[in-house]
Amino acid sequence: MILPGSDPAAIEAAAQALARGELIGLPTETVYGLGADADNPQAVARVFAAKGRPNDHPLIVHVTDASQAAHYADPIPPVAQRLMAAHWPGPLTLILPRRAGVAEASAGGQDSIGLRCPSHPVAQAVMRRAQALGVQGISAPSANHFGRVSPTTAAHVQDELGSELLVLDGGACEVGIESTIIDCTRGRPVLLRPGMLSIETLSAAAGEPVLSPQAFAQLHPAPAAAPRASGTLESHYAPRARVHLLSHAALQARLDALAPEAQHPPSRPACGVWARTALRVPHGAVLRAMPERASECAHVLFAELRAFDQLGVSDILVETPPSSTDWDGVRDRLTRAAA
Repeated sequence: MILPGSDPAAIEAAAQALARGELIGLPTETVYGLGADADNPQAVARVFAAKGRPNDHPLIVHVTDASQAAHYADPIPPVAQRLMAAHWPGPLTLILPRRAGVAEASAGGQDSIGLRCPSHPVAQAVMRRAQALGVQGISAPSANHFGRVSPTTAAHVQDELGSELLVLDGGACEVGIESTIIDCTRGRPVLLRPGMLSIETLSAAAGEPVLSPQAFAQLHPAPAAAPRASGTLESHYAPRARVHLLSHAALQARLDALAPEAQHPPSRPACGVWARTALRVPHGAVLRAMPERASECAHVLFAELRAFDQLGVSDILVETPPSSTDWDGVRDRLTRAAA
């Protein structure tokens, strides 16, 4: 069932459900999460089962503020403390050394754990009420089946996971793609998953360069193994339709090749097209405009992929985003969707 996140009774119902070991759909500023008590292994197992997610693929634990991170992580390196001060609450996940005996199931059995402090007021309200009931943190991966398109509205969650799940409606997610993930367990901060925080912004907050995995490997020829992290598999965020990421020229050539086949209206659209620049689109193809700004594109990205699926297209042709760092998060999600 979907309940309004602005209703105190709905917040109470969600917090009570978490305390009983049940699952909820939770809005955050990035995407909607499938929430469970992070310290309850039975509840966490229900998350893995509901998503069809391998139980060694770690979940991100959501906390109310930086002070609560100490329940899950020890030590918290100075670079992580600087990043928390600059970007918590917000769309930033930090991989930290996990305290022994805490949230092992949420961490996928690793000795590290991913922590985030969401800024969405509904998420904050639920976490604070749940904390009063003994729930220290909420494990909340995206509320969808594993590897599929993330949900950015309450209706998306219900479509994915059914009407029996209690889902708090907090409106459309402001950011629209998952958080940036930085590994703080290897002595240098390493970017594991880009989001809407640029690497330049993160480096300034960290007080030192945030490295790509490739740059870290160059500096450390025999580096320690990187921890597993959410959303970093080669294929992820995929709709039912096949996604093809193409340059403008390749996209136009693909559409021109479709033109003879599209003379007669098919029973469903020949393909979906999501592009920033002008194209000649044959009859039978559905063109939707990609926003010019990276933040606006991220906000609608998953909703657009879902909309194409609803049209019944078998293929979605997407114009490759610009190469500038502000587009890194969008480009990462589209690349994985097309893998």
